Amino acid sequence: MTQLPTSGTLTALVTPFTPDGEAVDLEALDALVEAQIAGGVSGLVPCGTTGESPTLSEAETTAVIRRVVEAARGRVPVIAGTGSFSTKKTIEASRAALAAGAAGVMIVMPYYSKPSQDGLREHMLAVARAVSGPIVLYNIPGRTGVDLSAETTERICAAAPNVVAIKDATGNVLRCQELARRLGDRITILCGDDSLTLAMMALGAQGVISVTSNVLPRETSAVTRRFLAGDLAGARAAHLALLELHGLMFVEPNPAPAKAALAALGRMSPAVRLPLSAAGDASRQQIAEAMRRIEARRETW
Repeated sequence: MTQLPTSGTLTALVTPFTPDGEAVDLEALDALVEAQIAGGVSGLVPCGTTGESPTLSEAETTAVIRRVVEAARGRVPVIAGTGSFSTKKTIEASRAALAAGAAGVMIVMPYYSKPSQDGLREHMLAVARAVSGPIVLYNIPGRTGVDLSAETTERICAAAPNVVAIKDATGNVLRCQELARRLGDRITILCGDDSLTLAMMALGAQGVISVTSNVLPRETSAVTRRFLAGDLAGARAAHLALLELHGLMFVEPNPAPAKAALAALGRMSPAVRLPLSAAGDASRQQIAEAMRRIEARRETW
């Protein structure tokens, strides 16, 4: 139940939409999955916030997860985003994701309601008791308004053996090292911010759940692959080469920049769903220029 490969580069998949944003473009989703696997990623994470999960209906969410599982064909694990601000809805969504074939679920901390640390712990323990598969915690205080502390994470891990990993998007490497100090090998730490991948892996993280890998899976995977193989100089060169693009993936609200980059590559519509809006002309130009610079420097790293 608790086995889930979670190292290297896992992609926080965008959800392709038709140009009007009204429907999920399942053919583009298939192609995205295939490109990710061909690019060497080690896992796929559909229906997280990069996948615009708050705008997906329950039927769409299930359809996306099932489609990603089918397209992956067991080549890499699929970890579905199922968290919400409701414990009951999180349990229901997690059960549905596992029934659709996901290898595990990723639970973002409950947003907007701002529960206490005790509330966060009880929320996660209730989900862990009700769900039969592996769980990845997702802590992103800048988006949720709550910060799952290292102490609370430790208490959750002590009581819930199916909590196997945490996506740390605090933006603070000090949190990563504190989690590593407290928990050692009990939990896998995954970076939740592409710009910090190398720094967090130096402190104990085993990989990244990446936005940039939607666009450049092979190049993003090179960072974690080289680091895990002990090629620190190679990992550093690959990471620094992508640093500008990592920043541009958030020049406008995620995932609009990633979709703009994928649209420029002819892989999907740039459409996002309201209240998000598509990336503007200036952002698209910046992203295109950064990608040209990466291509020009590719042979040097």
